[in-house]
Amino acid sequence: MPRDTALPRAACKPSAQHRPLLHRLLDLQALWRQRRRLAELDDAALRDMGISRADALHEASRKPWDAPAHWRG
Repeated sequence: MPRDTALPRAACKPSAQHRPLLHRLLDLQALWRQRRRLAELDDAALRDMGISRADALHEASRKPWDAPAHWRG
């Protein structure tokens, strides 16, 4: 009986650099939108999440290509 040589599905996931350009651009747009909305939250919502207004504004001011490390690889 032949051995199954297929890699597990997680091992086949392409890295961020190998994803199609359109997908990467859509990810950047989503990140930009999320950061913009974070800056628009009121103080009560930020408190519920444990985020200060200064932290929210700092995160919102980051450039879209300044993505978390786990998005890049």
